[in-house]
Amino acid sequence: MPSLLAPSQRPRWFLIPVRVLLVTFIVTLLSFAVSLLLGIGGVLLASWLKGAHPNMTLAYRYVALPVAAMVAAIVLVSASFMEARHYRQAKTLDGIERAG
Repeated sequence: MPSLLAPSQRPRWFLIPVRVLLVTFIVTLLSFAVSLLLGIGGVLLASWLKGAHPNMTLAYRYVALPVAAMVAAIVLVSASFMEARHYRQAKTLDGIERAG
């Protein structure tokens, strides 16, 4: 009797770098946006407390860019490990499915 479920696709190793880079790019953009928002708020608060004009380049240069770079490095490494683990698991399950 044929299976009613759709046949599963074999895991493809060449899609791993694409997914890793896409996830890294999206999370880096989100972290840059959030850290820039918080940096602007911090610069505005500091300038208000000092009674000076705010220098917004500080929020880009010393807050948002370093935070986004650190997040990008962390996400790149963790996404690589997770995708490699997922590929090995999918490959093993595909082998079990084809054998049985």
